[in-house]
Amino acid sequence: MPETTSQRLSTTRLILVPAIITLAITILRLVGELQHWPSRLFNPNPGGPGSIVGIVWLPFIFGPYFAIKLTDAGERTKGIGKGIGFAVLGFLLAFGGVIIAFGPRPNFPGKIVVGLVMLVIAAWLQFSAWPSLGKVLLAYGYAARIPVAIIMFFAIRGSWGTHYDAAGPDYTGPTGLWGKWFEIGAIPQLVFWVVFTLVVGSLFGELAVAIARREKAAPQAA
Repeated sequence: MPETTSQRLSTTRLILVPAIITLAITILRLVGELQHWPSRLFNPNPGGPGSIVGIVWLPFIFGPYFAIKLTDAGERTKGIGKGIGFAVLGFLLAFGGVIIAFGPRPNFPGKIVVGLVMLVIAAWLQFSAWPSLGKVLLAYGYAARIPVAIIMFFAIRGSWGTHYDAAGPDYTGPTGLWGKWFEIGAIPQLVFWVVFTLVVGSLFGELAVAIARREKAAPQAA
């Protein structure tokens, strides 16, 4: 029991500052869209594609940050090659799972279940390669995405005209508050984007450790 508590506290300390930074960017993004600031920075369209201000970019930064911090604390990946390979495979599974589960095609019974299983496998692969990094990225992923899911609920309820409440032009799902929020808010934020954080964070974390090891070995070889 003490070991579990220690790990939990360690993870909390490790993600605290990144989570605060992420929340600040989320709030800035919301304010920017509500105030109609430049769409190149704050894109209010469904999904907010290409918006420069956003939290989608942060796993590329915090994945290496977490990995280096864990390495300095004595935590080790089970193999950089394995970790990179599992991350790439997880990336393909995650996006394939989303297409199968929520795309118009292919259309077959149980497609949502199949897609969600693919997402679960994509996440599991990251834990298999580096369990401690997987735990940290999972905790950070939920710390980042739960506030977004909450904002989306109120944005949908109030029709704020932001990407937080915008559904795509092909959306044919529920139009009621709870149904729409569950389909375009809760599931994407608390499932897909958390898995995305795991996969991308793991990939770039493993790459960062590989580069750090190479730079450390170079002076010794010289």
